[in-house]
Amino acid sequence: MKKYLKLILCLAVPLLVWIIPTEWIPIQNLSVIEHRVIALFVMAAIFWVLEPIPVYATSVLIITLELLILSDKCFILFKENPSVPNFGQVLDHRDIMATFASPIILLFLGGFFLAMAATKYRLDINLARVMLKPFGQRPTMIMLGLMIITAFFSMFMSNTATTAMMLAIVMPVLNLFDEGDRGKVGLLLSIPFAANIGGIGTPIGTPPNAIALKYLVGADSISFGAWMAFATPYMIGLLLILWFLFTLMFPFKTKEVNLEIKSQFLTNWKAITVYATFGITIVLWLLGSYHGMNSYVVGMIPVVVFTVTQIINREDLKRISWDVLWLVSGGIALGFAMEESKLSIHLIESIPFATFPPFVILLACTGVTFALANFMSHTATANLILPIVAALGANLTILEPMGGGKMLILATTIASSLSMALPISTPPNAIAYSSGIIQTKDMYKIGLLIGILGLIACYGLMYILNLIGFF
Repeated sequence: MKKYLKLILCLAVPLLVWIIPTEWIPIQNLSVIEHRVIALFVMAAIFWVLEPIPVYATSVLIITLELLILSDKCFILFKENPSVPNFGQVLDHRDIMATFASPIILLFLGGFFLAMAATKYRLDINLARVMLKPFGQRPTMIMLGLMIITAFFSMFMSNTATTAMMLAIVMPVLNLFDEGDRGKVGLLLSIPFAANIGGIGTPIGTPPNAIALKYLVGADSISFGAWMAFATPYMIGLLLILWFLFTLMFPFKTKEVNLEIKSQFLTNWKAITVYATFGITIVLWLLGSYHGMNSYVVGMIPVVVFTVTQIINREDLKRISWDVLWLVSGGIALGFAMEESKLSIHLIESIPFATFPPFVILLACTGVTFALANFMSHTATANLILPIVAALGANLTILEPMGGGKMLILATTIASSLSMALPISTPPNAIAYSSGIIQTKDMYKIGLLIGILGLIACYGLMYILNLIGFF
C-alpha cells in the first residue's frame, strides 16, 4: 500500500506542475515547451529521490517522455498549435535518441570492459597482492595499503565492484583481530570510503565525472590526462587525511596481522592480451595531447579488442552494468532538454544570481549537491544539479575571476563524490554496512567529517587551479 501511495504522489506532483497555467510560474516569457520541461524535471527529481521505480527506469522514462511531448516527432496531442502563443522550440528527436550513444556513454562502456576483463583474468586481485607487500604486517599500514589499492582500482573500475573485491580480501582478516578491537571497524569502513574518493581521480572513475564531461566542452574541455593531473593529487591528499582520521577515531589494539592473498598471474595468451590492453589504454588516455585521439575514441579500443578475441563473450556482456549507462543517458537527456528549450537560461535570468557574491554561489551549488547526494544516488544528483550549474557558469560573468563555469562544474562534481555519510549514500557504503560490523553512527561521524574537509580542500584546489591559469 505504501508503495502505491508513493507512486501516486510521484505522479500527482509533476502532473499538477503540468496543468497549472504557464503564467502562474514566476519566470518571464516562459514557453509551453519550457513549462513541459519543468514538469519533467520535477518528475525526475521526485522519482530519483523517492524511487517508486528503479533509478535507471526513471532515466528511460525521461527520454521517452521527451520524445512524446517535446520532440519534433511528438504525439499529435502535444504538437505545436498555431493558436497557442509562445509555444517554444521543439527538440530534434534524433538528438534525444542520441543520448543513448553519447561519447560519454561509450567512454564508460570502455571502462566497464576493462574492469570486467581485469576481474575475469585476475589482474585486479594479483595487483592487490603485489601492491600490498610493501605495507608489512602493522594494521595501520595494512589499512593504508588497502585504501591506496582500493582508490587506484576505483579510478578505472566500478566503485561497487572494487569494494566487493576488496571486502572479500579483508573479511577473513577481521577474525585475526582481538575481540572488541575498534580498529577492525575502521579497517572495514576504509574500503568503501577509499572507493568513493578514488572515483574522483579519473573521468571514468564515477558517473558524475562522466556527466560533468558533457558540459565541459569547447574551451572548457578537459582531457583524461589533464583531469588526472589535478584530481589525483587531490584524491591522494584526501586519502591521507582519511587514513589519519581512521587511525585516530578507530585505534587498533592488535599489533600485527598476517594478510595473505593466494593468487598468481595467469600466463595464457588471453590474460596477456588483457594485461597489455589495460596498460596501453591507460597510457593512451594519459597521453591524449600527443597522439591526437580523445578519451572517447581510446575508450573503444578495449571494447573492440576484448570482443574480437572473445575475452569478453556473450555471457559476460549480460553482466555489464547497463543500468548505470541508462541512468547517465537520462541525465544527459534532461540536461539537453533544459539547454535546448532555453529553460536553463530563463531560470538564471529569473533569479538575481548576479547580485550574489561569487563565493556564495559556489557554496550554494556544492552545499546543495553534497546534501542531496548523501540521501540519493550521486549520479541522479549530478543529473539534476549539473544542467543548472552549467547554465549558471555560462551566464554569470561575476564567476570569471574565480574560474567561471569550468570551476563551478568541477567543484560541484567533486562535491557529489564526497557525500558518503550514510549507508544509502553509495553502493560501496551499503555493501560494507551489510557486514553487520558497522553501525550507522560510525559511518556518519567520519563521513560528515571527511566530506566537510573534502569540500574545504576542494575550494582550495579550485583556488590553486585558477591561480595557475587552468581555467
